[in-house]
Amino acid sequence: MPKITIDGTEHEVDAGMTILQACEQAGKEVPRFCYHDRLSIAGNCRMCLVQMERSPKPVASCAMPVADGMVVYTDTPEVKKMRQGVMEFLLINHPLDCPICDQGGECDLQDQAMAYGMDHGRYKENKRAVEDKHMGPLIKTIMTRCIHCTRCVRFSTEVAGVTDMGLIGRGENAEIVTYLDQAVSSELSGNVIDLCPVGALTSKPYAFAARPWELKKTESVDVSDAQGCAIRVDSRGPEVMRVLPRLNEDVNEEWISDKTRYCVDGLKRQRLDQPYVRVKGKLQPATWPEAFAAVAKAIKGKQGSEIAAIAGDLADCESMLVLKELMVGLGSTNMDCRQDGSKVDPAQRASYIFNSTIAGIEDADALLIVGANPRWEAPVLNARIRKRYLMGKFPIAAIGPAIDLSYPVDWLGEDADILAQIAAGTHPFAEILKTAERPMIIVGSGAVARPDGAAVLGLARQAADAAGAVTADWNGFNVLQRAASRVGGLDLGFVPGEGGMDTGRILDGAATGAVKVIYLLGADEIDTKDLDKPFVIYQGHHGDAGAHVADVILPGAAYTEKDATYVNLEGRVQRGQLAVYPPGDAREDWKIIRALSDTLNATLPYTTLADVRRGLVKANPVFQGIDDIQAAPWGEFGTTGEVSGAFTYPIANFYMTDPISRASATMAECTDEILGGGEGKTGTDG
Repeated sequence: MPKITIDGTEHEVDAGMTILQACEQAGKEVPRFCYHDRLSIAGNCRMCLVQMERSPKPVASCAMPVADGMVVYTDTPEVKKMRQGVMEFLLINHPLDCPICDQGGECDLQDQAMAYGMDHGRYKENKRAVEDKHMGPLIKTIMTRCIHCTRCVRFSTEVAGVTDMGLIGRGENAEIVTYLDQAVSSELSGNVIDLCPVGALTSKPYAFAARPWELKKTESVDVSDAQGCAIRVDSRGPEVMRVLPRLNEDVNEEWISDKTRYCVDGLKRQRLDQPYVRVKGKLQPATWPEAFAAVAKAIKGKQGSEIAAIAGDLADCESMLVLKELMVGLGSTNMDCRQDGSKVDPAQRASYIFNSTIAGIEDADALLIVGANPRWEAPVLNARIRKRYLMGKFPIAAIGPAIDLSYPVDWLGEDADILAQIAAGTHPFAEILKTAERPMIIVGSGAVARPDGAAVLGLARQAADAAGAVTADWNGFNVLQRAASRVGGLDLGFVPGEGGMDTGRILDGAATGAVKVIYLLGADEIDTKDLDKPFVIYQGHHGDAGAHVADVILPGAAYTEKDATYVNLEGRVQRGQLAVYPPGDAREDWKIIRALSDTLNATLPYTTLADVRRGLVKANPVFQGIDDIQAAPWGEFGTTGEVSGAFTYPIANFYMTDPISRASATMAECTDEILGGGEGKTGTDG
């Protein structure tokens, strides 16, 4: 390991590090604008200049690798003068509009000008002005502020995998542009706002809404997909103002999707803020006792076999546990958390989680994707796959309709029979999987939600076994869930009990009249056309599909309005935190069900959130470890049988997949401008 002397102190550092990284490791702060540790090195801004012995001129520390015996100085008068000169140069054309800039208070240029700049400038000529660029409904541009660090260009090209942005021109004529003056067509585009060190790229929906010092910051997790990205919810009073990413190397690094970031304006629209009861065919406002009385009247005299419950994609683990115990108390085993009819095996945890873990993608050396569109189902996870592709020697093949996943893919075809060939070892890609040391298979949630989903699951398991994808220290079999509640619901056993009905049979029973009462816990993705016969209880936070067919509406809390537990697609138990309180008479979901149990004379043994969380641990020990992953034992699952027909992708519109995003005006704009309305889109354009 090389030894380098920094400001008179010798340090041993890893070979291949840059001087800037070595200085950071030694506790020496080096200012920078263009450098970012997840992007390629550009060396544009020169703010990181340092002195080095035997070097005739200053060294850009971000681009200079360390070498044994280097002597570096970061705090000499000469270095201070260099930084002042660079800062003065950067401010030559920068407008003096800090008071009206949305970046104010979070601006690297402001902070570093205070710390390293001069108290005056010597440039008296007119400043350059640059025309603002159109980058879509999410990114606001004020390009006169741009300092040409090219972070946005490098992110969109390297991480997001789109080539919409670039730097054209030279010298004073250089500009960051989208080449065709169009919206940036990436599901991760909002991350360039966080990366921009000045106010050139800011959030268009958040423009002039608040200042950072006005906001309460709450750490939480995202529920727009199953990845469980770490987020920070910024709120002011009763309103969520914005959502930003938090650093979590194992889950999302420091990126979030555009839906995660921008769908929060849907939290203010179409909200359910008081109970409703249907009277003479019309929903009428009611009090909580009146709503509970209506539920009790509907359930009175019903057999357990005539009552059913379906949990939606945004349900938290506490509410699913309490609802499950209420159903059991009423004598019902008809319950399911799989709105899409997924055929995963609840008894085998390895059959429904991402066993390799998200971070483990970087250790894989071959990948087969079966019936999944990870770019839309889990955009940040897809960026991790692209990251592994850029590391080299990573063959990727997929079965399904050919789309742009942002990295090269060998499209094997659309028919499910191709998976059978790979499982049997007769397909050429089977040999590639077999020769890989750590092969990986990703099965889409839509692929196992087909009528033959259990057989697809069985074939995928056979393919994993045949390829040697499961060893003592590696499990390459993965199911890509897309619902935040799915893994938690399966862990809790929110599935049909003995003699119980799953989602499909519950809906069939509703159509025939066999099911007389249905409890929808935020279940909005089911086909509601056959729910006119049973009595429907809908508990949720938006007036979405489930509320439209409800006979009683119980207003619940959105994910930003409750302390709740979720389990992400890799089986990681995570906690969301209350940032704002639910509107009006809405309440936390588990509390509603607990209060209802009193009215139904099936009182549940919970009085506090701590009681419920002890119940989670009792139901399944995986809930003991927060932010931990417990490896699932490998076993037999799936069925044998014929599979046929083409795979299709479950998401038709990335920007509208749940009640919150469907209520969002920003997501509606993205649908119109980026997808052109969203009809029939499968990811090729996004």
